[in-house]
Amino acid sequence: MATMASNLPMSPQLEQIHGEIHDNFRALANGFQKLDKIKDSNRQSKQLEELTGKMRECKRLIKEFDREIKDEESRNPPDVNKQLNDEKQSMIKELNSYVQLRKTFMNSLGNKRVELFDMGAGVSEPTADDNVQMASAMSNQELINSGTKTMDETDQVIERSKKVVEQTIEVGTQTAVTLKGQTEQMGRIVNELDTIQFSIKKASQLVKEIGRQVATDKCIMLFLLLIVIGVIAIIVVKIVNPGNKNIRDIPGLAPPAARRLLSLSTLQQFE
Repeated sequence: MATMASNLPMSPQLEQIHGEIHDNFRALANGFQKLDKIKDSNRQSKQLEELTGKMRECKRLIKEFDREIKDEESRNPPDVNKQLNDEKQSMIKELNSYVQLRKTFMNSLGNKRVELFDMGAGVSEPTADDNVQMASAMSNQELINSGTKTMDETDQVIERSKKVVEQTIEVGTQTAVTLKGQTEQMGRIVNELDTIQFSIKKASQLVKEIGRQVATDKCIMLFLLLIVIGVIAIIVVKIVNPGNKNIRDIPGLAPPAARRLLSLSTLQQFE
């Protein structure tokens, strides 16, 4: 197994990633040593699953290490870039050696379909019966190239995921703007409804006041009508029965009979 490179010029970020990778390598080495001592097949399967998770974490860290190398490539001398790339290839080779160990233990568990460690999404690979080249039959350079190719494919998947996230954020922003506009519109509608309700209340009060005024006017007209009818009734009774003392004379209206008597007496005086 490869050991941590000494005196390798690295930035603090690269040193941290490099250290995490080799910590996982030590955990893998110890895990496979313990696996030899486990006799129960179920416990062996569980241990293999845990070691597979460690290998996936190593794969992720190696990709991150590679990205940092590319970011710093323009700032480093060519010989430093070569040393860093050689260290990356060495770590890929060491990771693939653990892949072969995993395959060996899977075969010992009686699994006829050997799962190669997936450098991408962690999906089981087909067996040699399906014309897939096995790790044991591959040279170191082929293993390195295969691992690098898989990491590149994973990078493309990540970029597509980033685009999906950006599109989702954009749609969410547009939705928020639309909801804000609709909320403001609803607020205006509520204000208009309040204004209409206030206008309806004022109109109802005005109608009630008009109704009361009309009722008062009707009462006044009714009283006037009763007075007129009473006056007409008195006049009619006075004309029909002038000798009725119970009815007072209406001012300006003398009894007709008296006027006739006055006229007769006057004519007699002239004769």
